[in-house]
Amino acid sequence: MSKKAQMLKKLLKLFTEDNQPAADKHTLDLSAAALLVEVMRADHTIDADEQHELSQVLNELFQLTANEISELLQQAEHASEQASDLFQFTDVVHKHFSTEQKFDLLTGLWRIAYASAGIDKYEEHIIRRIAELLYMPHSEFIRAKLTARPEL
Repeated sequence: MSKKAQMLKKLLKLFTEDNQPAADKHTLDLSAAALLVEVMRADHTIDADEQHELSQVLNELFQLTANEISELLQQAEHASEQASDLFQFTDVVHKHFSTEQKFDLLTGLWRIAYASAGIDKYEEHIIRRIAELLYMPHSEFIRAKLTARPEL
């Protein structure tokens, strides 16, 4: 079984267990990274600026090496492509991230959306949906958007 398949199996196992144990760091990182990838893919175009910003956000959120970021991105892209909904990722994040970590992730989602030629309606929609699934109040959704906004 490939490493990607093993990680997906492990991630899916977390969602199906009634008695959920604490998720390991990689599972948490993968779930958050998959959400970031979802925003990058939302407008059906992926450009170099978005990819660069995604790597920057991952580095800031998880303090990973360049090789770890590259591997995590590959796994997150695969998990995102295989996912039928956002809940499998947001559930893990919601259960294991603090409110501050959720806010930082939400800000990262906005940074990726801003990285391309402005915010696309699909990007904003998916960020709003993720914020709702993370039980983040609308005020935090707006604060994260303003925090991530590039200087004019």
